[in-house]
Amino acid sequence: MIYRNIKRNLPKNLEAHKDERGEIFDIFYKDNIEHVAIIDSKPNTLRGNHFHKETTQHMLMTKGSLEYWYKEVNSDEVKMKLLKEGDLVSTPPYEIHALKILEDGNQFLVFSQGIRGGKNYEDDTYRVESIFPK
Repeated sequence: MIYRNIKRNLPKNLEAHKDERGEIFDIFYKDNIEHVAIIDSKPNTLRGNHFHKETTQHMLMTKGSLEYWYKEVNSDEVKMKLLKEGDLVSTPPYEIHALKILEDGNQFLVFSQGIRGGKNYEDDTYRVESIFPK
C-alpha cells in the first residue's frame, strides 16, 4: 500500500497550481490508467476482501472516510489506515484489501491500471475470507 494526500504529499513528477480562482492538483501524470469509477458507499458497510493478480488500483477519497485494511496475500500481518477526503491509496497486485465504511458514508474514485472495468470488472478479482479483525 502506498499512501499520500493529494494536497500535501505531491511526488516530484506532479504539480500544484494556485491563483485567485482556486487550486489545481495533479493526481497522475503519464500513467497508464485504463479505467476510472466513482463509488458511493452507504454508512456502516463493508467492501472488498479481495486482491488482484495483475491490476494496480488507486483510490482517491472525495467525501467521508473509511478504514482501509490491507495485507500481502502470503502474510498474516493485517494493517489499517484511516482515509479521509483528499487521501490517495495505491494497492499493488497481490495485496488483499478491504474497506470498512464509517457512519458518515463516503465517496471515492478508483483509477485502475489493468483489468477492472466494463465487462471485465471481475476478471482479475480474487475473493478471500474477511481480513477484518474479529
